[in-house]
Amino acid sequence: MGIVIFMSFLGKDFEMAQECTHDCGSCSSADCNSRKGPQKDKLHEKSKIGKIIGVVSGKGGVGKSMVSSLLAVALNRAGYRVGILDADITGPSIPKAFGLKSGTVEGDENGLYPARTPGGIDVVSLNLLLPDETSPVIWRGPVIAGTVKQFYTDVIWDNIDYLIVDCPPGTGDVPLTVFQSFKVDGVVIVSSPQDLVAMIVKKAANMANMMEVPVLGLVENMSFVRCPDCGKEIYLFGESHIEEIAKEFGYPLLAKLPIDPALAALVDAGKIEQIEKLPVTDAAEAIVAALK
Repeated sequence: MGIVIFMSFLGKDFEMAQECTHDCGSCSSADCNSRKGPQKDKLHEKSKIGKIIGVVSGKGGVGKSMVSSLLAVALNRAGYRVGILDADITGPSIPKAFGLKSGTVEGDENGLYPARTPGGIDVVSLNLLLPDETSPVIWRGPVIAGTVKQFYTDVIWDNIDYLIVDCPPGTGDVPLTVFQSFKVDGVVIVSSPQDLVAMIVKKAANMANMMEVPVLGLVENMSFVRCPDCGKEIYLFGESHIEEIAKEFGYPLLAKLPIDPALAALVDAGKIEQIEKLPVTDAAEAIVAALK
């Protein structure tokens, strides 16, 4: 039922998108109303969300979904009601990490209801609406952006303290939609330790600044691997410069996450909530403190 209702909602939003006459592709002004504006989309009348945290990056493959999932688990363990809005429509990976199956997001005449993980985290992802998780989503940008908006406006988010929005990489349609349409309280920028880290951070940071959204801090993923025999930290991608980058931009360094085969195995098994020692506990506490 959920996918049928969802597609009927989508038709309405897509028609509205088709009416736009603004040449968004040729506009690069930060002051353009198509990119920035005070008008935010309204939540479902039965929804209640405390704070919204975007997880972003200037490029793909740095582990935004992993960081989003770990932060959600950490906040959940701290006693907060947590939701994850998977905004990566064409490459969703949140359901896999939590062991959620296709078809578990359902709806009725009131709206859509998130799936719930074994640990009590509410999740909405397009893969949970599809009959088969391997079905490709071959949609153009306006339809994808409209779908993300529906995950915000048409889903009943029930008394959520922290909603984590897992954004796709880059600074395109979906991150723009999230910044423009959602009341985002802050973003976490995820990077990796390659030399292009400064460019990655700068792209995401500049977009957040243009949208007037605070940057809560940086997380470096795949920072190192720890030798299982001697415990030595091995820097597979070269020496990290994230501390210098954080200092340059004036952002807190929330965490440096190692490559952890045990964590990867839990994610593959859909059991990320079973991780014993969370590497982002301090980061979650810092985010909560920053958003008070």
